[in-house]
Order: sequence, then structure tokens, then C-alpha cells
Amino acid sequence: MKKLFTSLLSVSALSLALAGCGGGEQAQPAGENGEAPKGAPTKLVISTWGFSEDFFRKEIYEPFEKEHNVEIVLEIGNNAERLNKIRQGSSSVDLVYLSDYYAQQGIDAGVFEKIDRSRIPNLNEIYDIAKAPLGEDYGPAYTIGQFGIAYNPNLVKTEIKSWADLWNPELTGKLTLPNITSTTGPMILDAASLVAGNQSFNEDQAFAKMKEINSGVVKYYDKTSEYVNMFTQEEIAVGPIMEMYFKDIQAAVPEAKFVSPEEGGYAVMNTVNIVKGSKNKELAEDFINYQLSKEVQEKAAKAKVDSPVNKTLSLTDEEAKGITYGEETISKLRMLDMKAVNEKSKAWIDRWNREIVQ
Repeated sequence: MKKLFTSLLSVSALSLALAGCGGGEQAQPAGENGEAPKGAPTKLVISTWGFSEDFFRKEIYEPFEKEHNVEIVLEIGNNAERLNKIRQGSSSVDLVYLSDYYAQQGIDAGVFEKIDRSRIPNLNEIYDIAKAPLGEDYGPAYTIGQFGIAYNPNLVKTEIKSWADLWNPELTGKLTLPNITSTTGPMILDAASLVAGNQSFNEDQAFAKMKEINSGVVKYYDKTSEYVNMFTQEEIAVGPIMEMYFKDIQAAVPEAKFVSPEEGGYAVMNTVNIVKGSKNKELAEDFINYQLSKEVQEKAAKAKVDSPVNKTLSLTDEEAKGITYGEETISKLRMLDMKAVNEKSKAWIDRWNREIVQ
């Protein structure tokens, strides 16, 4: 009886299997375009800042997930926190978004994979400055912002046109500058060297110019939110800031102006890199290629989320308002050598604390 029962079960199982293959009601549903259903999605872990998360989830991540059968998982935090987790090995991240300043630290620490540029054809569509800001082996910049100057013309009598205008005595008690420890701190130090008359960076003359301006500075800000609050409350009337945050200022002070200094603003680049040891390197390269595509870049630009690096898209004046856009603008931006900045950073901070904010 036991053998007979086993045989009957086998026959029943075979019948069910054949019925499933016969195209009747028991068949599994086909996917889009009639293809076989996909298996469980691959998990791709992305480390990022978390701003505009709803936009990125709906407009960027979900289409990629659907196209590639991927589940995107986010690790959120600031540059330093997220990079430290990767350095310590306490993260399962595949792909990491970092400013160029912190990305260079990741390269120096040896925590990034070298990318295969042949798998990222959209690199051919982006500005040259964005293709390999930290070397050919590492990830591109997917957005370029501009560090320029904002001011309130109701409180500042003289039109601001130049980095040198920040040294105008009229601005005493109305001025804010970034702290040396912030992402843009080294940029204001470079601007000081430029104002002192140097085409290449001169540390001594840069610090001498910073001493000249120091008494007029209301506060050296660490966070953009500090700048916006001070500007809104008229505690300051002028200071350098990244263009992407100017919309927050203008929302509170509609007459505020943003200036690209005649010597050139500074390029602020956010990069995307693959973390060493990722089991999804090719999928991560696919995502980088997707991030650089005209479609994705256009969505982010029109939403005022990121300034585009893809030079094939075309925006109206209204669409381009408030973002860093266009070959003419990009070509004038000044770019710091982030490897040199990181090598000098500790010495500059020590000197800044001794000579400027003592």
C-alpha cells in the first residue's frame, strides 16, 4: 500500500506540472512584453544625503528598479558620517554619493572600486569637467553647483561683482563667510589668495587677506541653514553661498541677488562612486550611466533638485533659474585640486584657528 500511495502522489504531481506547462488557467502570468516572470529583485544599497528623498524615490529610483528588477535601499547621513561607516567596514553600501572633497578622502583611504568607463557610455554626454574630477579610475560628478555670492541690495549700497568686493569696508558687520572646516571653506581661502593678486594659490598671502577681512565678519558659518537664517533676519546682508541654496534665501528675501563673480565662481561637485567589495559592481555602473542620462538629468534640473552635467539637454530661462546651467557658465568655474586640499586641510585648519578665529 505504501508503494501504491507513493506512486499515486508522483502521478498527481506530474499531472499538475504538465497542467502548469500547458498554457491553461494554471500557467504563471508573463511579465511585460510576454517575457518570463523575473525572480527576486537584486538589492542595491545606495549611500546618500536624504534631501528631496520623495523626488528621488519616485522619479529616479523606482523607474530603475522596474527596469532592472532591483530593490534600492538607502543609507542616509552627511558626508563625514557615511564615509566613516564605509571606512570602518560597518556598511553594506554598493554606491555612494559624496562631495568631491569627501570622495577624495575615500580614494585616499582605498575604499572605492575602479570603474569600467566602457560600461558608462553617457560619460560622452557630460561636461569635461565632470567626467573624471578625481581621476579616470573613479566616479564622475553627476551634478555641478556653483559657489558664488548672494547679497541684499536693500542693505548693501554697492553692486557686488567680484570676490574682491567682499573686502569693501562698507560690508563690515554685514558679512558672513564659510568656516574653514566646511566644504566651501578652502574655496574662500583660495578666493582670498586670488584677491591678493595670485593666479596660483599662495597660502601666506591668502591668510593675510583673511586677517584684513576678519573684523568685518559677523560669523563664520558651518551650515547653510545658519546662513539662510542670518540673511532672512537681516543679521547679514552678503556672503558666499552655493547657488543651489539661493532659492531658500529668495523665498524669504525676494529682492536678494546671486552673483557669479567676474573672476569665476567655484565648482562644487557631487560625485558617485562604487564601494570596494560591492557584489553588484556592474549593476552599480548601470546606475551611474542611468544617473548621467539626459532623461534623469532633465528631471532633476526641472525640479530644481540638482544642476545638470549632461550637456545635451535644453532648458528654458525659467527652468534654468536657480540652478547652475549652460556651457558658458560651467566653463568659467574655478576648480580646486581636492587631493592637494585634503593634504593641506589639517595645517590650514590649525593656522585658521590660530590666526583668524582666535
